[in-house]
Amino acid sequence: MSNIETKQKLPTLVLGAIGVVFGDIGTSPLYALKETFAGHHPLPVIEANILGVLSVMFWTIMLLVTLKYVVIIMRADNHGEGGSLALLALVNELTAQRPKMKWFVTTLGVFAAALFYGDSMITPAISVLSAVEGLDVVSHQFSSYILPITIIVLTGLFFIQKHGTGAVGAAFGPIMIFWFGCLAVLGAISIAQSPQVLWALNPIHAFLFLSADPWIAFLALGSIVLAITGGEALYADMGHFGKYPIRFGWFSFVLPALVLNYFGQGALLLQHPQSIENPFYLLAPAWALVPMVLLATAATVIASQAVISGAFSIANQSVQMGFLPRMEIRQTSDQAQGQIYVPFTNWTLYLAVVFLVFTFHSSSNLAAAYGIAVTGTMTITTMLIAFVIVMLWRWPLVIAIPLITVLLAVDMTYFAANAIKIPQGGWFPLGIAALSFAVLTTWKRGRELLFAEIARLLVPMQTIIDGIDDMPRVEGTAVFLTPTSEGAPSAMLHNLKHNHVLHERNILLTVVVEDRPYVTKGNRFLIKDMGKNFYWVRVFYGFMDTPDIPVALEQCAEQGLPFDMMSTSFFISRALLVSSPNPGMMKWREQLFLSLSKNAMNAADYFKIPVNRVIEMGTKIEI
Repeated sequence: MSNIETKQKLPTLVLGAIGVVFGDIGTSPLYALKETFAGHHPLPVIEANILGVLSVMFWTIMLLVTLKYVVIIMRADNHGEGGSLALLALVNELTAQRPKMKWFVTTLGVFAAALFYGDSMITPAISVLSAVEGLDVVSHQFSSYILPITIIVLTGLFFIQKHGTGAVGAAFGPIMIFWFGCLAVLGAISIAQSPQVLWALNPIHAFLFLSADPWIAFLALGSIVLAITGGEALYADMGHFGKYPIRFGWFSFVLPALVLNYFGQGALLLQHPQSIENPFYLLAPAWALVPMVLLATAATVIASQAVISGAFSIANQSVQMGFLPRMEIRQTSDQAQGQIYVPFTNWTLYLAVVFLVFTFHSSSNLAAAYGIAVTGTMTITTMLIAFVIVMLWRWPLVIAIPLITVLLAVDMTYFAANAIKIPQGGWFPLGIAALSFAVLTTWKRGRELLFAEIARLLVPMQTIIDGIDDMPRVEGTAVFLTPTSEGAPSAMLHNLKHNHVLHERNILLTVVVEDRPYVTKGNRFLIKDMGKNFYWVRVFYGFMDTPDIPVALEQCAEQGLPFDMMSTSFFISRALLVSSPNPGMMKWREQLFLSLSKNAMNAADYFKIPVNRVIEMGTKIEI
């Protein structure tokens, strides 16, 4: 999207960004300040602590969200796309000639994606639960209904995913505009009653708080970081709205609303320290409590929707980049390419979220689990952006090194503060991340071993072409799907062995996923005529494209290779993988890979090939 188009559509894009991108960070006022003072490591609600915490919170938002993400990292777009895997693909290009460095950054990027899965499970649980807990402020009689209502809301949220979010998404922007407006108004009213809270804008209060009792302050950082959860979404969703609308929405509306609300809660605590029970809801007058609970629930559903959609996008990218086996991915909109639904991911998230709600019972308990995944992802993002700053942008080292050092020091300090909470709940996102990382890396490694074994068994294609002069041919076209272009596909060899016949025209088709989000139609194909009516066709996709082989082949006609789908047969090799006496990876990883391969989606379904045009040929391969 060009800058001119972006500016022409700015109001619509800003509205959409406010409705999607800022949902997670926009609902943090529900629990961030409350957890800092009344969480697992409570602080005395006195003026010095209130001003100190607000000052640390404000300058953390300015440093890690505004400077790091909005100003710096959003410049590192991969053809307009953002997020951990998009950044990984960008850095991989920079380190392509340095294998050890590439292995290091790949490991970092994959672990960041794995941490996101843990984050995407906790966000819906803590957000919706914290909103519904407002009922307890309305009346303690409602406390027994909090968990059932939370489960009902979350069940409805995950159930509607299969229908797509287009219709619901139209209402996201206006609801979040109203939400941020309420945050700002309630905060401003409270600040007007205790304007001395604005002294917290002076960073000296942050310094005094951190230096007065470093250990207590360090423990408090584990909760203060809740104010920046969702900062990663600003970068991850950049491809949907563009960097300019996100920056405009952040500086002009979202940032001021958040700061006003946090300082408003602080002003309330200066006057009424007992309000720490739930300072967010107690900002509102009594008559507005029920409407605020409803509005907060709607806002947290929207925040959860953004994270769920992000998990779908990560799953899709992981499949395309070879980190996950093929799985069902449904396009839920014929207009918006990014709107997809991944059933397996959806229901896995749902079960995990329900488990979290019933296990932790309250947003306060969940807050201990929250933060470790967020700070881990932020730390890895800083490491990856360091490669971009030094190797791609080539900033002067006198500027780059101090900047990276400061950002990394702050990130790692927050990560360390959250690591203390591992026994209280931080084990959950780390466990999910470890499991996800094992799956992602095992599938990637298993594929490498599989392709190496296939390459070892290959018969040179030229040998086949030279030896088929007397081979009988039948009408039509045969398309052989093959992961490599180095030799004859096993399906072709089996066809020759059993049927002793070839089609009139034979196509070797290889799907290639590039380190870019999308591939334009003009760069979709590479066609090579190998002679005797044999063609090698490479179809290129980006890691956010949805492969569709029949559509791609129809477009080949523009390059002089027309296809009639009714006279085209697709030959697919179905490999039966068996354990090797000398496997190329540990036994448990080999068994995991074999299990994943058995549950992978059928290639014909994944590539949208008509079932009645497919012929599968089996082959046994040891890995």
